[in-house]
This record gives sequence, structure tokens and C-alpha cells, in this order.
Amino acid sequence: MNRMKSLSSWLKKEDIQGAFIHTKENVFYLSGYFTEPHERVMGLFMFQEAEPFFILPKMEVEQAKNAGWSGDIIGYEDHENPFDFIQSAIEKRDIQADRLAIEKESIPLQRAEQLQAVTGAKTFVRAEDALNQLRLIKDESEIATLKKAAELADEGVKIGVNALKEGITETEVLAVIEYELKKKGIQGMSFSTMVLFGEKSGEPHGNPGQAALKKGDFVLFDLGVIVDGYCSDITRTFIYQEASEKQKDIYQTVLNAEMAALEMSKPGVRIGDLDLKARGLITEAGYGEYFPHRLGHGLGVSVHEFPSMSQANDDLLQEGMVYTIEPGIYVPGVGGVRIEDDVLITADGPVTLTNYPKELTIIK
Repeated sequence: MNRMKSLSSWLKKEDIQGAFIHTKENVFYLSGYFTEPHERVMGLFMFQEAEPFFILPKMEVEQAKNAGWSGDIIGYEDHENPFDFIQSAIEKRDIQADRLAIEKESIPLQRAEQLQAVTGAKTFVRAEDALNQLRLIKDESEIATLKKAAELADEGVKIGVNALKEGITETEVLAVIEYELKKKGIQGMSFSTMVLFGEKSGEPHGNPGQAALKKGDFVLFDLGVIVDGYCSDITRTFIYQEASEKQKDIYQTVLNAEMAALEMSKPGVRIGDLDLKARGLITEAGYGEYFPHRLGHGLGVSVHEFPSMSQANDDLLQEGMVYTIEPGIYVPGVGGVRIEDDVLITADGPVTLTNYPKELTIIK
């Protein structure tokens, strides 16, 4: 509930009468209740002083209670209009919500208009910035959970490597990874698993298919799991049976860049400088044009969250932040290498939560 108190304090400071929080990640972060998105109205209403309330389908009321929500909860059935319940609950609290904070980046326009009609809101305020700041620094419990998720991500790479054999397809390896991780009790994958062979490894967001593994292929794994609502994200790249000098050079360049950015990761360092350091090394090696994305992203209840680890970010690293470092080189006609770790900032510097070996490995 301290998280909710912090958000209520922000509402008071900014003279915002209320907030409607609807995304699964932020609802979970504030309430402890995790549900997959659906078309039905679901979310938390919070105010400066008045009692908050949860609006959700009646079929999920007991789940929310079991997750630890002990406040006011309003469940509606499918034939009922949830906005009627919302209007009644706000009138009961005698609140005139002239300024209402919402997650502007994700709420559908029609739903925002319906909220405006029943709350009387004259202005919508972005809730994302306050929520991002609230989620930025992880507490001990969050860090412990993120470590568990990272350990299982390491295990996922190990499973994938052990499944490799000539002729096996990308989707066959993917299926083995996800099946074995499910058996270990993960909540789910934190994003669509990538297993990419050969030239397809040069597609940063490639889609696994029926490509069959052959000698000389790059093998790229990018995967993550959800444990108790928290995500991990790891990428490792290998070479199958034999490696060309070009492949070795690309790999070593990416590894050097990743390690350099990792070594810089200390409280007080400008975030953008990590990207610039890694990018500079890749550029010096002659591959600058083949590194088309930012260095990484924040990690927590979302697999991609604040902050963006781009060269334009002037914010400073702080103790308790968790983020990814994932430089890559993607050469058309050759393939790609990406190496990614989950990193925790401590007073003494960086701690990698993902620990699968990173040195160049040629799988025999």
C-alpha cells in the first residue's frame, strides 16, 4: 500500500483529483493483482484522500481479493455497464475530478471519452511519468524476484543450446525451451521467444520459422520469463560447428562493447554515455552502421520499461535500477550477434543478474 500512498501524494502535489490506472503492469504493481489484458473494463481508481476502489469483472473479484487487495472492490457482470458503477462510486465519494490522471499512451480513445462523461473530468493528465518514477528503483523483494527470473532465463538458454543438432528448426528449439521452462513453474514468457539461425540472426526482431540449423550458422537466443509478475530478458549468440574469421570478429566486437558499457554502470553516470561508449567501440571496429537500436531498456514488471538506455538520455544511473545492456551487430548476408544481460546497479557498481557464459562458443 506504500506504493498507492506515494501515488496519492503525487496527486495531491500536482492538484490532480483522481487517477484511473488500467494497464496490467501498473495494476499489478499497485495492487498485487495480475491479470492478462482483455476487452472488459478493469482498473484502479485512486484519489488524494478518499478511499480507492477497484473496478473489474465480477468473475475476477475473488482472484483480486486472494492477491491481497483489501480495499473497496466493485464487480460487474457482462450485461451491466461498468461506467454506471464508476459514476456511482465517484458520486458516493463526493469528488469533482476536474483533473484526472490516466495512462494516456495506452488507454483507448473511446474509453477515455466514457471516463470523461462519468467523472466530469475537464483535463486528462499523464500518469505514466509518475508511475515510471515510482517503479524505477527496485526494493529488496523486487530484486530477489528479478534474480529468480534471470536464473530461469539462463536456464532457458542452456535448454536451447542442449537442443541444438543439425537439421533442427528454429521453432522446434523454441518449443523445447518454452516447454521445459513451463515445467519449471514459470508464470509465462515475458515476450515472444526468438530462436534465429544463420542470416536470420541479423534481424533484430526476427520471427522464428522453419529454418533448419546447418554448419557455420549463427544461433541467436533472445528470451525471458515472468516470475511472480517480474520479467527477465537475455540474449546469447553462438556459432554452430565452425566459425569464419568474420563471425569471430563480429562476436568479439559486440562482447567488447557489452563489457565496456557494463563496467561503466555505476551510480551517477549519465545513462546516454553507456550507449555512446558501446556504440563508439562498434563504430571504431567498422560496424557502426550495423548497430541500429539503443543499448537497452529498463526491466521490472514490464520487460521494456523506463528508462530508455539511449544515447539521448541525460538521466543519471541510480542505486536500485535494473536494466538491460544489449549491443548488437547485424550484417545483411552474414547474420547478427547480440549479447544481453540484466543489470542491477548497487552502491559498489553493477551486478549482472543473468550469468550464462558470454565468451565466444562454437557448438560442436
